[in-house]
Amino acid sequence: MATKDQEIVVPDEGELAADYLENLLDIADLDGDIEIEVKQERTYVTVGSAETNDLDALSSPDVVSALQDLTRLAVQQKTGEFARLVLDIGGSREARERELEKLVSVAIEKIENGAKSAALPPMSSYERKLVHDMVGERGFQSGSEGEGKDRHTVITASA
Repeated sequence: MATKDQEIVVPDEGELAADYLENLLDIADLDGDIEIEVKQERTYVTVGSAETNDLDALSSPDVVSALQDLTRLAVQQKTGEFARLVLDIGGSREARERELEKLVSVAIEKIENGAKSAALPPMSSYERKLVHDMVGERGFQSGSEGEGKDRHTVITASA
């Protein structure tokens, strides 16, 4: 137990995530450079590689999502607190943002053609936030509906 004069050092969530991912890359015999950035109280961990094909096996959306969950659990085990980190492997985050932009465009087109609303498929809270921002920038409204893994975004015309 720490006394008044002793400071308890809490491990940095980004460093813990980087250590976990470095071990994973070593096991998979893959090269990758890890960058950590903290924005708006959320840690962003990016794994990139100069060799474009090195991370292809890990950069699909389902694999990135699973690795993000595993990395969050590894960090939570060390800190005792939920980790809100966002993982990007080989440009997967930008690729997913482009996919979300396409989904938003199709949904808005449906509304412009007379639909009262358009529901998008379930997605993570981070992805829903991106969608809400995209929708707002285009002058439409959005809200989240559903619970747990079924939580999704519904887009409507502005009032």
